[in-house]
Amino acid sequence: MSLRSIVSTFCGLLLVAFSVAGAPAYADGAVVTVAHAQGETDVPLKPRTVLTFDLSALDTLNVLEEPVEGIPEIALPEILAQFGELPKIGSMFEPDFEAINAMEPDLIIISGRAAPKFAELSAMAPTIDLTVRQDHFLADVFRNIRVLGAIFDKPEKATAEIEGLKESMASLQALSAKVGNGLLIMTNGARMSTYGPNSRFGILFNEFGVVPADENIKAGNHGQPVSFEYILETDPDWLFVIDRDSAIGQSGAAAEALLDNDLIHQTNAWKKDQIVYLDSASWYLVNAGIESLHRNIKQLAQRFVAVSGS
Repeated sequence: MSLRSIVSTFCGLLLVAFSVAGAPAYADGAVVTVAHAQGETDVPLKPRTVLTFDLSALDTLNVLEEPVEGIPEIALPEILAQFGELPKIGSMFEPDFEAINAMEPDLIIISGRAAPKFAELSAMAPTIDLTVRQDHFLADVFRNIRVLGAIFDKPEKATAEIEGLKESMASLQALSAKVGNGLLIMTNGARMSTYGPNSRFGILFNEFGVVPADENIKAGNHGQPVSFEYILETDPDWLFVIDRDSAIGQSGAAAEALLDNDLIHQTNAWKKDQIVYLDSASWYLVNAGIESLHRNIKQLAQRFVAVSGS
């Protein structure tokens, strides 16, 4: 065998080895490269076995009418209750690598809570990170919808859903401008934190158009601890409440009972019956999914219409 033949054969073997250990080759041959929060990944077009740690992606895939084969162990919100019997692939923070390997997935979807496991999961199957940045919330939500639309060959459907969300948000913003300011708090047992623009729940202000009652809230994922006295001093026209215990299926001091006290009774929000108990699971677990966003917009729009008469 000539030297040229030996080199050619060796290079061919290297190419085969790379195809096995590197970018996977799929039976159907069609692969789409998508950009996500941790770079770019080659994903099979129309993957058959999809696992997701991201409930917002589960929500969006449900709207796109695409099946999912595995989800994390979590108390699902009502809008995702139909997926409760799917096989479990670990918690939202800790993947069950043995269960995932046994399912031989074509695609794994993660987001913030499971994001640190990206490298380990990527070694098992194509993995994409659909984490949404709080200061780029809407841009990242729309990116994620487009990514899933591209993967499942439904770009027109994805675009239509994005346009529908834009229209709903524009209508809500028109209402929000007429109803006064607002403060958002999350209760966690007997503790409370508030969130402003560019924070974890900043969509209320940045995208839904509610005027912040306090412009000086520090941005952060865990919020700014507050007291009943702070709420009374801020005295918002509207008080929006997320009950974390309810969101994750735990018992505790219910938000409504916690806020039923003499200090809160003195606020404008209480006097005007403008304390809104948000769909906690949607806001806390699924706030970047298509159907969840529509539901959250609808809840606020209905309350604002009742007040503004629009």
